[in-house]
Amino acid sequence: MIEADHGKNWLTNSGIWSGLVGLALGVFVVWSGYKLKIGSIHDPGSGFVVFYTGILMCLFAISILVSAVTEGSPTVRSLWAGTRWTKPVIVSACLTVFALVLEPLGFLLSTIPLMVLLLRVIDPVRWTLTIPLAVLSPLCVWWVLKHGLLIQLPAGMFGIG
Repeated sequence: MIEADHGKNWLTNSGIWSGLVGLALGVFVVWSGYKLKIGSIHDPGSGFVVFYTGILMCLFAISILVSAVTEGSPTVRSLWAGTRWTKPVIVSACLTVFALVLEPLGFLLSTIPLMVLLLRVIDPVRWTLTIPLAVLSPLCVWWVLKHGLLIQLPAGMFGIG
């Protein structure tokens, strides 16, 4: 088990850092909502939901900060100790390649190999389940988006999809 140093040192207290980042993000969301015009409860503007969501974010961030200051929290270093980076790096690389080949190959021809890689490499699933899932899932999504919702997806150079 990883030891959590619950010291009060604010430089290494992960709760303080996460609370500060959350508070900064919440303030940005409040400011963005205000710029979009809040309106009133009877005539909400486009920033109404954004503004009040930002206020909630700020309240949650303040609760994290209060908890971190009063009770302490693990150090930043202890949170990342023993982290295995192999699978997140593989997923990031797969999604980067997917983004690069989506337009040239199209939705179906790029999504099916992505699904196979994710199902076999990241969380190994037997082939008898991988192939049907990797083919049927993108086909169903493609059909719903194209025929049900009338959303155009990239067909690629082969015009498939």
